[in-house]
Amino acid sequence: MLMVMLFLIVCLSLPGPVCSQEKAIELSFSNFLPAEYHITKALMEWSREIEKRAGGKVKITMHHSGTLTSATANYEGVVRGLSDIGHSCLAYTKGRFPLMEVVDLPGYPFNAIITSRVAHEVYKKFKPKELDDTHVLFIHAHIPGGIYTRAKPAKTLEDLKGQRIRCTGLSANIIKALGGTPVALPKGDQYESLQRGLVDGTVGPPNEVKGYRVAEVTKYFTMYPKVGYVTAMYVVMNLKKWNSLPPDVQKVFTEVSDKWAEYTGKAWNDGELEGIKLGKQVGLNFIFLPANEAVRWDKAIQPLFEDYLKNMQGKGLPGKEVLDYRNTLIDQYGKMYPPLKFD
Repeated sequence: MLMVMLFLIVCLSLPGPVCSQEKAIELSFSNFLPAEYHITKALMEWSREIEKRAGGKVKITMHHSGTLTSATANYEGVVRGLSDIGHSCLAYTKGRFPLMEVVDLPGYPFNAIITSRVAHEVYKKFKPKELDDTHVLFIHAHIPGGIYTRAKPAKTLEDLKGQRIRCTGLSANIIKALGGTPVALPKGDQYESLQRGLVDGTVGPPNEVKGYRVAEVTKYFTMYPKVGYVTAMYVVMNLKKWNSLPPDVQKVFTEVSDKWAEYTGKAWNDGELEGIKLGKQVGLNFIFLPANEAVRWDKAIQPLFEDYLKNMQGKGLPGKEVLDYRNTLIDQYGKMYPPLKFD
């Protein structure tokens, strides 16, 4: 007893956390992507930067490949507190984020810094109520995706007619507009579905040659960025958990996250270039549309923009303002960041 009392007296007389260490705030992070995926690595760097700048006050534990909550249940999992932080695609809960669907509409150059900065800044400017049940940390997006096919190359609209293409969200509308048959399947199911011939193709950016081994089950890759789909992805935090964080920790999350949209865009670009290189090495056939065919594809997708505006008007949402702002940002950043090259 005497020894215990002496220890307490000494502890109380010493400054700092010598005898008592403030316990770190532990946060779970549900990530739908595999652990080895290049964007997962960017997210892990984000979490380490948060921990570092928070001075040990925060500990983030990541759960990959949808092991904590699936890709489609990720957002709701954050809302319900099944995970403190979540990362997945807005399009995986189709219809829940109507105003933000503007980000997924086609029309981007071939550069993920542009898509990511546009996605993040559209959210920051308009703060859609559809995301108010979580705290949004940042939004990012890959480059415009292309169409992978197993047996028949998609060189014309006629080539796509009737082909069953795995896709989700607004990419399904693009495929339908181009004459293909959309098949709604999560990204994680595409390899087996292609391997078994359940679908004829899938949509995705070049990084999936490595990240999802898609060149093992396809032969052709049609790339026309102007009509390529984009899928915006979120990093969000449970609202109750966010409100419980000390102001200085919130500040760290905000400052780091605001920079990570562009950082993640750069990581996407690195992955795309690696995928292009690997695709060429393994014999994937890259298809680029001639000008006369590109015009036909452009015309085919125009109704998507009209449908978006009509849908937003019906919901009383500022669709035209958001679309105009998105297009302004695309033009602005298109002058700052050149498109990636395939050669």
